[in-house]
Amino acid sequence: MTSPEPGSPPARRERLVGLLVLGVAVVLLVSSVTWFSSDRSGVGIGQLVLALVLAGIGGFLVRRSSPR
Repeated sequence: MTSPEPGSPPARRERLVGLLVLGVAVVLLVSSVTWFSSDRSGVGIGQLVLALVLAGIGGFLVRRSSPR
């Protein structure tokens, strides 16, 4: 499967979705501190793992939609 043209609507949509996923990852990463401070480190670790996965997916989408 080829990546869409940089100026096409699917590429723009892909970039916006990638940025949204990156934003969710940042919020999860920042808010995970509250779980560690309330002695629920299992939830905090899970949230960190999910944030890293989402950051990877978002970074992939943004990089794929960028012009080369």
